[in-house]
Amino acid sequence: MKKFTTYGLLSLFTIIFLSACGSTQTAAERAQLAAEIEDAVEMSDFTFEATYAYPTGFKSIYLSPYYEVKVSADTVKAYLPYYGRAYTAPIDPREGGYNFTSTDFVYEVISGKRAGNWLVNIIINDLDRQVVFNFDIYENGTGRLSVNDVNRQAISYHGNIKTEKE
Repeated sequence: MKKFTTYGLLSLFTIIFLSACGSTQTAAERAQLAAEIEDAVEMSDFTFEATYAYPTGFKSIYLSPYYEVKVSADTVKAYLPYYGRAYTAPIDPREGGYNFTSTDFVYEVISGKRAGNWLVNIIINDLDRQVVFNFDIYENGTGRLSVNDVNRQAISYHGNIKTEKE
């Protein structure tokens, strides 16, 4: 029994030690990623890949990897699902989510409360209604998108920020 306890504790410490030695990012890699994210946000050239949707009043929903918002200097292309209450129904049933390409928008970047955090506000002007995208972007490559629409309840998404360099 004493042998079993000794081997059990030895194997437990070995597992803990090996899991602690897993591949993590070095400080240089984190700094490089933060610089790439900052450049992409300042130059308005990034892609937000949504992984979770958080509808108002409902539980979170895991999303397939195809939903994204591509932001460039002259275009915002959104392909996101919508869950929640819509105050006016679209005529075309394919227009249930946010599926549009915009060339008339206002892009604004604000530094966040902490270093390595940026708030990006995009006001879409060329839809039949005003839609506001509020991104909360972090230096580790994650972000949160809150969508405010006058015809629908607010919804937010969580996901990853991709740059062209990646």
